[in-house]
Amino acid sequence: MRAMILSMGAAALALWAIPVHATLRCPPDSVKVGTACIDKYEGSVWQIPPSNSSLVKLVQAGKATVADLTAGGATELGCIPGSQTPYPATFPVNGNWTAPVYAASVPGVLPSTCISWFQAEQACALSNKRLVTNQEWQRAASGTPDDPASCNIGNSMAPLPNETGSAPACVSNWGTFDMVGNVWELVGDWQEQATLQNNWPSGDFADDASSVGGTGTGRPGEAFRGGYWKMGGNAGVFAIDVSKDPSGSGPALGFRCAR
Repeated sequence: MRAMILSMGAAALALWAIPVHATLRCPPDSVKVGTACIDKYEGSVWQIPPSNSSLVKLVQAGKATVADLTAGGATELGCIPGSQTPYPATFPVNGNWTAPVYAASVPGVLPSTCISWFQAEQACALSNKRLVTNQEWQRAASGTPDDPASCNIGNSMAPLPNETGSAPACVSNWGTFDMVGNVWELVGDWQEQATLQNNWPSGDFADDASSVGGTGTGRPGEAFRGGYWKMGGNAGVFAIDVSKDPSGSGPALGFRCAR
């Protein structure tokens, strides 16, 4: 009996010693990066008919496709005319929604922009996700090229970003797409709102854009990463901007979720 108890105790200790992330299995819409599942694609926001609970569950499980969403009566939200429907009054800038909308990571759609930090965080949460953190974003972006032949960073005359995943060479070593250019991506972290722009030095950091620090406004600032489609060489894996309030948004500002 004593030997059996010792054996059971050793087995329990062995199980305890296995890191949690060693058993992490990411849904199809994301890839494992360290201890987190990071969405493969920039976020798109969808309004799903309340009656279609099966589609909601599919989105929350990370298994929905564009075909599933369109066939299920979902409407993509954002600010791109002709492709997206404006965010409804039930999903305001402050994030205090009265009707849910859901964030999805799918290829082949225009990313949802003109979204505030509060809205993006709620859309991620309603899909059983959260905004990726700044640290996680930096990890997941590793190896993404920052040249216009690979990523959408050189289209200074283009009025819109590209569809998600449409630049197959713009992929990180982990398998995340469009982390350089296309649209800026909100991350979960706040800092003091920046009043200074002083780009990274050239060389290893490639003169990537940096709007962090300054005299300080005393107000919180949302952080967003990667640059957008018109920035050229100032976009990159080290590009960061903290110049907007968390309620701020714009046509080049999107997001990415994680689990």
